[in-house]
Amino acid sequence: MYKILIFLVVLLLFSTKLQANEAPVTEVRAVWLTTNYGLDWPRTRGSVEAQKRELIVMLDELQHHHFNTIMFQVRARNEVFYKSQIEPMSSLIARNRVGEPPFDPLAFALEESHKRGMTLHAWVVVYPVGTDRHVRNLGANSITRKRPDLVRNFNGEWVLDPGNPETDVYLLSLIQEIVGNYDVDGIHFDYIRYPDNRGLFPDQETHRRFGNGQNRDDWRRDNITRFVTTTYDWVKSVKPWVQVSSSPLGRYSALPCGTGHGWTARETVFQDAGHWLRIGKHDAVYPMMYHKDELFFPFVTQWLETSNDRIIVPGLGAYRMNDNADWSRQDILDQVDYTRLRDTHGQIFFRVEDILSNAKGILHSLQQYYTHPAKLPPMTWLHDTIPTFPFNLHAERVSDDVFRLSWNSLHENERITFNVYRSETDDFCTNTARNLLAVGVRESFFEYNPKKDDRAFYYFITVSDSFNNESEISIPAFFFHSEMIK
Repeated sequence: MYKILIFLVVLLLFSTKLQANEAPVTEVRAVWLTTNYGLDWPRTRGSVEAQKRELIVMLDELQHHHFNTIMFQVRARNEVFYKSQIEPMSSLIARNRVGEPPFDPLAFALEESHKRGMTLHAWVVVYPVGTDRHVRNLGANSITRKRPDLVRNFNGEWVLDPGNPETDVYLLSLIQEIVGNYDVDGIHFDYIRYPDNRGLFPDQETHRRFGNGQNRDDWRRDNITRFVTTTYDWVKSVKPWVQVSSSPLGRYSALPCGTGHGWTARETVFQDAGHWLRIGKHDAVYPMMYHKDELFFPFVTQWLETSNDRIIVPGLGAYRMNDNADWSRQDILDQVDYTRLRDTHGQIFFRVEDILSNAKGILHSLQQYYTHPAKLPPMTWLHDTIPTFPFNLHAERVSDDVFRLSWNSLHENERITFNVYRSETDDFCTNTARNLLAVGVRESFFEYNPKKDDRAFYYFITVSDSFNNESEISIPAFFFHSEMIK
C-alpha cells in the first residue's frame, strides 16, 4: 500500500515541479550550526579573531543563498558557548589575551546574524551530559560532580534524569541565563528525550520516588512534558516573542500497517512533541526527518495533522549525501519539493558544512529554490496585531555605487525589523517573492548597488514585529536607475 502511495507521490512531484520550484514569499530556510566537537564551527582553535572571521564567512554564505534562520548550538554536553555562571565555556573557544574581555560566541553570532537579516535561535542539547572521559575532563565543573543526584550513567554516557523534578530546575536556570541575557529569537531543544529505544534507562529508583503509581511509559512522557511546559510558560512571561521549539525524531508515532514501528518519538523515547503542539506549549517543531520514501512522506503529513496550526519545518538530512552515504542530491530536492507541495513552513538542514560544502551539488541546486529572500511565518497565536506601516520613504543615490532608501516608523523604539520590496508597477502586493529585496533590516535605511540599466522601480517598505506580523506597505518611492541624473 505504501509503495503505491510513494509512486503516486513521485508522479505528483514531477507533475507539479514548476509550481513547487516557485519560491514562496514566506518560508523558513534554516540550518543547524553545530558547535559540538567543532563540527561546523569553530574549526580553528588558537585565535579569537580567526574564529570570528570563520563564522562571518559562514554567515555571509548563508545570507547570500537566502537562508533566514540559524540554529546556533549554545549548549553541547555540559559545556556552553555563551557567558554562563552555571556551566563552563567550551574548551574549543579561543581565549583573548590577558586584559581583553573574553570572547562570547553567542553574543557575536547574534550580532552578525541580525546584521544580515537572519534570526538566531539558541540550540540547547537538553539531557545528555557526556562520556566518562568528557566529564573527567570537566572536573569540578561537571554536573556529575556538582549534582550527582541529577544524573544517571547509561551505556557509558552520563545523562540528566528527566524524572527528577530538580532536573527541570537546573535546566530552566540555563534557559533563564540565555533568554535573560541575550536577544535570541528562539529557544530550540535537542535531545529532549530519553536516550534509549528499548526503555532500559536506569530510572527505577526515580520512578519509585516520583511516579505516584503511574505507568512508567506515561510517566516518562509526562516528565518531559512537565519540563517543556515549565520552560514555555517562563519564556512567554518574560519575552513572549521568543519562539520555543524542538527537534524531535522525524517519525512522531507509528502509523498503521507497520510503517514507522521501531524508533519513534512518542513510543520509544517518550518525546510527545505532537502533544506539546496540541496543548500550546510549543511554537514550532523541526523534526529530524533523515529518511526517505515511506519513512518520510507519510510522516510529513502526520506532523501537519498534529500541528495545531503551529510551525512545522521538516529537518532534511543533508549529511546523508556525504562521501560515505548513498543519497543523491535529488533525494533531498524531492523532499524540498514535497514540503512546499504540502505547505509546511519551510526546511531546515543538518548541517551547515554539508550545505556550504556543496555536497553532490546541493547548494547550487538550492539556488534555484531560494531565488529571493523569504519572510518568516507569523506567530499569530501569540500576538496578531498588525504594526503601523512606515512613512516618509526617501530614495537617493548617495554615491556612484550606493543607492539608499530611508524612512521613518512609529515603532522605532520597539523590537521590529523592516522588509524592502521593489516593483516596476505601483499596483503592488507583498505576496510575490520576486518583489522582495531584503528582509530582517534592523535600521531605518537600506543600501545596495542596483544596475544602472535605465529601469525604474517603485520601492515599498513594511514593518514586521517580533512575532513576524507584517504591516501594510508604505507609500512608495519611485526611482529611475540610469547613468544620467534624472
